[in-house]
Amino acid sequence: MAESRSTTHADKSLEVLAHWDKRMRASLQPLLTDELIAEHARDPLGQHSDALERVLNYLRRAPHQGKYAVLCTNPYREYRIVALAGARGESARFLDERKFPTENEALHAVFLERIKELRRG
Repeated sequence: MAESRSTTHADKSLEVLAHWDKRMRASLQPLLTDELIAEHARDPLGQHSDALERVLNYLRRAPHQGKYAVLCTNPYREYRIVALAGARGESARFLDERKFPTENEALHAVFLERIKELRRG
């Protein structure tokens, strides 16, 4: 009996999380403007407008399978995008063959990839 109650609670939690996520994605769509993207390109790590902070906070949620990150492959010279495995002990995989000369360029590329996914709904 306790196991079925636990399973039902977990199912409900997933349902609530999915509903919240759907609402958050919808509320962020109007914020995804060219100006917001240009603001991030200028300074990925700096102080940001309220709109950009809202988008970044959503994108920074707890790690999940396939989440993008920056990997330094040659210190101060080369950065690449990886997709995280989402499970402890599993290796990340390179997203593609692109290489970036600065960390900021790689961070902005990750941002653009995440925005693409966010726009897909």
